[in-house]
Amino acid sequence: MRTAERTAQRIELHGIVQGVGFRPYVYRLARDCGIAGQVYNAGGDVVIEALGSNEDLESFMNRLPRETPPGAVITTMVSTPFDAQVGKRFSIGPSVAARTAAHGLTPDLATCDDCLLELFDPGDRRYRYPFLNCSSCGPRASVVEALPYDRERTTMRRFTLCPDCRGEYENPADRRFHAEPIACPACGPRLSWSGGSEEGAALAAAVRTVAAGGLIAVKGVGGYQLVCDAADEDAIARVRAVKSRPVKALAVMVPDVGGAMAAARLSDAELRLMREAARPIVLAESRGSLPRQLAPGSDRIGLFLPYSPLHHLLLTDLDRPLVVSSANLRGEPMIVDDEIAFKLGPSVDGILAHDRPIAARYDDSVAQVVDGRPRLLRRARGYAPAPIPIPDMVAKPLLAVGAQRKHTCALAVADQAVLGPHNGDLASAQAFASFTGTVDRLSRLCGADPVAVAHDLHPGYLSTQYAEGLKGLDRVGVQHHHAHVVACAAEHGVPAPFVGVAYDGLGYGSDGELWGGEVMVADYTGFERTGRFAMAPMPGGERAAERPARMAMGYLFGPEPGLGKVDLGYARGFLNQMDGQEVALIRRMIERGVHSPRISSAGRLFDAAASLLGLCDDNTFEGEAAMRLEAAARDHGGRALPWQITRRDGLWVLDPAVTLQALLVEARTRPIGQVAARFHAAIVEATATLVMITADRAGTDRVCLGGGVFANRILAEGLMDLLRGQGFEVYLGERVPPGDGGIAYGQVAILAARLARQGAS
Repeated sequence: MRTAERTAQRIELHGIVQGVGFRPYVYRLARDCGIAGQVYNAGGDVVIEALGSNEDLESFMNRLPRETPPGAVITTMVSTPFDAQVGKRFSIGPSVAARTAAHGLTPDLATCDDCLLELFDPGDRRYRYPFLNCSSCGPRASVVEALPYDRERTTMRRFTLCPDCRGEYENPADRRFHAEPIACPACGPRLSWSGGSEEGAALAAAVRTVAAGGLIAVKGVGGYQLVCDAADEDAIARVRAVKSRPVKALAVMVPDVGGAMAAARLSDAELRLMREAARPIVLAESRGSLPRQLAPGSDRIGLFLPYSPLHHLLLTDLDRPLVVSSANLRGEPMIVDDEIAFKLGPSVDGILAHDRPIAARYDDSVAQVVDGRPRLLRRARGYAPAPIPIPDMVAKPLLAVGAQRKHTCALAVADQAVLGPHNGDLASAQAFASFTGTVDRLSRLCGADPVAVAHDLHPGYLSTQYAEGLKGLDRVGVQHHHAHVVACAAEHGVPAPFVGVAYDGLGYGSDGELWGGEVMVADYTGFERTGRFAMAPMPGGERAAERPARMAMGYLFGPEPGLGKVDLGYARGFLNQMDGQEVALIRRMIERGVHSPRISSAGRLFDAAASLLGLCDDNTFEGEAAMRLEAAARDHGGRALPWQITRRDGLWVLDPAVTLQALLVEARTRPIGQVAARFHAAIVEATATLVMITADRAGTDRVCLGGGVFANRILAEGLMDLLRGQGFEVYLGERVPPGDGGIAYGQVAILAARLARQGAS
């Protein structure tokens, strides 16, 4: 009998292939297929040297991408003939360094079902151990200090494995083989209570404190969190006081899906999103069973499931929903340092900490379902820093430093962009330090020294100033709204050209003006603005963003010259409710042009509408007025309020005067919610018209939506439905947030495209 011919292949795998039990998976699959050779980590990738018959190799390579472990994602699989000698058996080889390692950045993963069974099995040696994990779950990005991802390059290196854990770690057949954060009660991290109790007493003390109505700080996976009973209104008030968050919604962790269903009306898509290994906070329609103080003025509530063993233990022992919110002040990043966390002592009733250091902070991700698809609003724990493809290959690493608020940065290596975690508002010294630390960390982990940096055009942004201070790098300014729509296009791989619709609060325009309601023809290197919202003054600048009543007066007293005006007689009721001295002051500021920059902003128009309807005169957090306007409009319908588009200086301009006047008239006799819904419908119809005009000019049927205003589900779904009905392909960010949290991804995609074009020329 003739022996089957044996050939060798070298298989490179890119994607999320480290920290998810991938090498043990390959080992078992290779043994099952009769393949000899080895598998090893190379930088952030996995390399397989496989020897076998053609038939066995074909079976192995067909099964390889189909049977991956949970959490693994293969983005690229490259196979080439291999002539080096390999052993007769299959083994797991030592990790080797590589030029770059962007693909090896794995997010933290929620506790898997197998580990949960152990956690609550009295006969298991890890029974109720708060730090159990395996190759398929547990901390990853928050503990890794360098790549390749091996234990000695994580914060777990200070915990020496006991003989039992060592045996599991070194056994290729065990589900904890090379589970780098592996631990048990004999050798792993331990809990501590602020009073110094032993581990068993620490958790019990924390449970007793919360059960008695107390507020505690808990050291979570990616930083410290504030925890209290979600049904205790006094405890909720204390959380708000500590965080300086008087109104903004607080997230609620529920024990299981049943608890989630009791608190919110969840669609199948929302349930699937909640169960993802990332365990994001999911915004869903509230049933009203929990106190309204959790999300005042909103019809939605943010819910998520436990994602660490410690959270599971707390939820099980307390048997109730819990407020679980990052222990940070407004605009600042999560607390990760124990010394800083213990300064919370006077504000809380205890601190449940542990001795596993946090290498990088990761706040909880926030997501919602729009148009039946999951959409991230904040990309953080569970998603970041997993790489996202970009359309153009880069020869050398590129950096993008993002905007100012909801800040993230991005690093592009080869054909991937690594979008860093949420940093907060860079106006905070702590957030700025987190930003610069993230740049250094990502560069170090990826083994990448950027050669060029993309930044926003706004000279006042601290991210722009940081980029200007970098020595030896080429600097490229990217217009804010172009970055918004390219972020959407690049994520979905949309061919250029496309129509871009960018609606947000404000961004620095290429003409030096402040933009915020823009329609354009765009590709990955540039854009042509075709439409906009009318300009209106912001009396007091940023103060008008904080006080929508000022923005409403801006539209009433300072319409763009040559466009429509609201008859102030219809606004008498609104103005009479304002302080007379403030009204006079604002009017003088606008008429004299004193500290009243003009802006073409969709976000500020929504603010003005909310104030004119009596829904919100002061924002206690960014987007509050728009949130209240959306909540009021929910479950209402009706035809759109009148709207008007005017041709002006070569652009099509949405003139809001006729819409705002109709809004004031309708509010006299109709329910506020119905008027709010009709306002939304007017913006949807007017935007669709601007898109059609632009698409006809550009000869494209592709539309990309970007900007924080598209967090508004009524607007986003209404526009997507209307445009699709007219034959357009419409895209909205999913893995990349539509707001400023996605700006850096758009910037780095634009930088890569421009460099690629230069290279081609």
